[in-house]
Amino acid sequence: MGGSGSRLSKELLAEYQDLTFLTKQEILLAHRRFCELLPQEQRSMEESLRAQVSFEQILSLPELKANPFKERICRVFSTAPTRDSLSFEDFLDLLSVFSDTATPDIKSHYAFRIFDFDDDGTLNREDLSRLVNCLTGEGEDTRLSAAEMKQLIDNVSVAGLGLAGPGSGREGWTCGLKPSHSQILEESDIDRDGTINLSEFQHVISRSPDFAS
Repeated sequence: MGGSGSRLSKELLAEYQDLTFLTKQEILLAHRRFCELLPQEQRSMEESLRAQVSFEQILSLPELKANPFKERICRVFSTAPTRDSLSFEDFLDLLSVFSDTATPDIKSHYAFRIFDFDDDGTLNREDLSRLVNCLTGEGEDTRLSAAEMKQLIDNVSVAGLGLAGPGSGREGWTCGLKPSHSQILEESDIDRDGTINLSEFQHVISRSPDFAS
């Protein structure tokens, strides 16, 4: 990274460790990888903590490149006003949530936000349709018909939606979709308003011990 001036201070390293699910070594590695995406003149500790990396650069990372939800993941973790770039702390939050040591509540909270494509605080059929399109591809040869989409949504369990990190047995950071005999809205829509809110989502997820595995 170009010398000791680019290393995180002990105080900052300890603070990040307290605020994330990452070890000191993982935080240092994350900072090194983030700095590699920056121009040489922005790789000092001070400059790197102020810098923003575009989604295009973040999505070049092997862990995200093949992920069907990569744009949503970046958007959810971005704190930039335009939500089109990540700071180092945004990047650290992303890595923390997808780490093996993150709690199921944290993983389900961010899974819900990633699947909530219109950012309205609920999951509806449009969100689920877009979720399925992300998984199957949106090309003419892979896009599902309306009837196929309805059948798939009606036969997918929300408990089969999960976040997994590196080393989990899936490639990179992925969201897994697993078939089930129960209907997603019938199973999860406790108040019967036609949508799934965060508490309903987490209630169902809490009964799925392999959600984050």
